[in-house]
Amino acid sequence: MTLLADLVDTSRKVAETASRTAKAGALAAFLRRLDPDEIETGVAILAGIPRQGKLGLGFAILGAARGGAAAEGPRLTLAEVDRRLAEIAAVAGRGAAAERARLLGALFARATAAEQDFLVRLVLGELRQGALEGLMVEAIATAADAPAAAVRRAAMFAGDLGRVARAALAEGAAGLARFRLAPLAPVAPMLAQSAEDVDDALRALGRAALEWKLDGARVQVHKAGDVVRVYTRSLSDVTAAVPELVEAARALPARELVLDGEAIALAPGGAPRPFQVTMRRFGRRLDVDAMRAELPLTAFFFDCLRRDGADLVDRPAEERFAALAEALPARLVVPRLVTADPATAARFFAEALARGHEGVMAKALDAPYAAGSRGAAWLKVKNALTLDLVVLAAEWGHGRRRGLLSNLHLGARDPATGRFVMLGKTFKGLTDALLAWQTRELLAREIGRDDWTVHARPELVVEIAFNELQASPQYPGGLALRFARVKAYRPEKRAEDADTIDTVRAIYAAQLARAAA
Repeated sequence: MTLLADLVDTSRKVAETASRTAKAGALAAFLRRLDPDEIETGVAILAGIPRQGKLGLGFAILGAARGGAAAEGPRLTLAEVDRRLAEIAAVAGRGAAAERARLLGALFARATAAEQDFLVRLVLGELRQGALEGLMVEAIATAADAPAAAVRRAAMFAGDLGRVARAALAEGAAGLARFRLAPLAPVAPMLAQSAEDVDDALRALGRAALEWKLDGARVQVHKAGDVVRVYTRSLSDVTAAVPELVEAARALPARELVLDGEAIALAPGGAPRPFQVTMRRFGRRLDVDAMRAELPLTAFFFDCLRRDGADLVDRPAEERFAALAEALPARLVVPRLVTADPATAARFFAEALARGHEGVMAKALDAPYAAGSRGAAWLKVKNALTLDLVVLAAEWGHGRRRGLLSNLHLGARDPATGRFVMLGKTFKGLTDALLAWQTRELLAREIGRDDWTVHARPELVVEIAFNELQASPQYPGGLALRFARVKAYRPEKRAEDADTIDTVRAIYAAQLARAAA
């Protein structure tokens, strides 16, 4: 049985190592030592997200649970930690907070001081030692002596890196080959980078497909015979909330489909309603019939990943788009134009804006579907510069905002470390309702505070519009947002989906190039 102390030591080594190869090697060496039944737990914890997911435990409860004496020597095993966290996650109902605190205290009583510190950071989502999914893929490949591409592909279909690691370490390439796209098993969506304008996008992609960029809810629709399931971008099953999408998919002639698209609420004249309005259809407690009558959803699909037994994820986008057009009526397919001509692309972009949409997506015609990846094959072009950033902290407001958390501290994700690089602050664009909501949500994620600032677990993703970037020695990334304002919170996105500091630097480089031209 593997001790938690061994994992904590490996995590420390990874955090202290700058070399990506050395990080992957340290992780691989640890994975090889695990018993088969420990692999899924070990991978999940090293990646910073236990198998039980986010436990919703605040800083106060964790601090109280850690108040007792620490164990003198290591004795906690990975299996015991996994079991104890599962018990905590299962507690619900009246008195749940007290019972969770009791169970957590019992776990901490068996942990050394170093293990307690590790567990606090794990539960708070602050375990930023650099063992991100991409690095874990390399470590699993090294440990199993398998190609990294095969591990990455299996993870794309499994949606669970722990399961993939167990199969790879037990069976090698044969175990990895079993993971395939299947109906009713959602996969992580492909993501996009940003481009300055349509000219910039066409320079990068050449002849490309342009699509209206809809500010709706990302949905993945699976059909297997008469069974239809609808999943969000975070892979949550929302089938019951969207009966009109289910009906539309069930009516399609294809026996089997996996579709990627957007669901959006449209006004009577066809203009898109704001994102926050569309997201009302995905609330926790819904009168679905009443909400459907008030806010009917329209689906626009832009990709086809599987059709009647044929996997299409590895096929060029142009072939997937053709399969989509054959399988669906035109009213269910997002408006699309294929061109290499900047003037034609500019007119298409202007039409999308005139219809009330955010802008366009530009997509490489020869690219496969890279599930879960934010690559350069998909580029988003908007009328205003925007970034999806993570809220790191917020300052208490003054005057009419007294008692509310107002000025947001914003960070971009650093893919090399898993940490977040602060880019600036903003209190603009916040309505009274949004101020009240973000105060509740940030306090629920509090991990510390001083007289004027509450620091929060980096979980809330917010879309920020800004005019430009400027060099700034004030922030660790050397860049700051100018005239930043809140456009909308994006509850459907995870912190891992936020824009990276690499994307921010690329925008700044393009900005400098334009200024020099």
